[in-house]
Amino acid sequence: MTEPTDARVGLYIDFDNIVISRYQQLHGRNAFQRDGVRDFRASDPDADKEVAARVRAATVDFSAIIDFAASFGTIVVNRAYADWSASVNSSYQRQLMSRAVDLTQLFTTTTRGTKNGADIRLAVDVVEDLFRLPDLTHVIIVAGDSDYIALAQKTKRLGRFVVGIGVAGSTSTSLAAAVDEFEDYDSLPGVEKVAATTAAATAARRGGQGGGDAGTEAEADREPNDASRSKSGGKRKPPAVPLFSHADDTADDEPEPADDVDPQTVATELLVRALQIGHAKGDADEWLNTGAVKNQMRRMDPSFNEKPLGYRSFTDFLTSRDDVAELDEDGPQRLIRLRPEPPARGGRKR
Repeated sequence: MTEPTDARVGLYIDFDNIVISRYQQLHGRNAFQRDGVRDFRASDPDADKEVAARVRAATVDFSAIIDFAASFGTIVVNRAYADWSASVNSSYQRQLMSRAVDLTQLFTTTTRGTKNGADIRLAVDVVEDLFRLPDLTHVIIVAGDSDYIALAQKTKRLGRFVVGIGVAGSTSTSLAAAVDEFEDYDSLPGVEKVAATTAAATAARRGGQGGGDAGTEAEADREPNDASRSKSGGKRKPPAVPLFSHADDTADDEPEPADDVDPQTVATELLVRALQIGHAKGDADEWLNTGAVKNQMRRMDPSFNEKPLGYRSFTDFLTSRDDVAELDEDGPQRLIRLRPEPPARGGRKR
């Protein structure tokens, strides 16, 4: 992670995108509209207690997002875009104002709400700030909508470091590839893990249909069986957690279910490709610095992060892949290389 002392950060939050995506990540597709969350008031005497419990479970911790943004440098622009007259949005105002977030009001002019209005207003403000604030070094876009791909590409061409933050299951893979670094909301420091009982109850109510992430959440907290042990040392394989979704839109256009791809396999393939690229620049058996390998993996897939995969550090991740890579920790630096293939047997000697 690049952290120059003079870094200046612009944080732009598509509020509806994140709040709706988080709710539907936990409670299923169309749940936000089905439960009428936009105008739901938990303080009303006749408020549905079950819906109130689901709203509390899906509360987004924006302080965790702001703290993560601050790790890149001084936050000089801090804006959130939404219709703050909506009940679900107004409940966040105190939390956001306590962190000096500029609440940009978007007025509802159509039955589709403020989705497109937020996209356009946020993009216009970012481009304006890029020219108005030449010392702005980092742009952080908190959203998962594919509409922001062009914005991310333009921002990078203007020499800024672009970071994306989105909700697993509702983030465009194209957007994750367009930024310099992508982080899943669930992997941010300080974000509490959702109780397995909530996700399991949701999956049961949905009857296992819809392909959302509730089933994944429940599976993640389930104790792995012996068949899930990794190949190295008999250690249990960490639960699979999606790196990001194959969906394109989140707020009004419901995402399609993500493809059934094992994130652990995807991460292993990414490591192998990064090592192959490193070896191609030198000798085939050359040892590579692990930090350089991780940087290469992040350049190829900005959404890569070992923590959502169940590893405390990148070294732990590499150690679990000892069937494809060798790790050398004896020297002052950690080094790694692809494990050489055993020589073919039965070959005729010349």
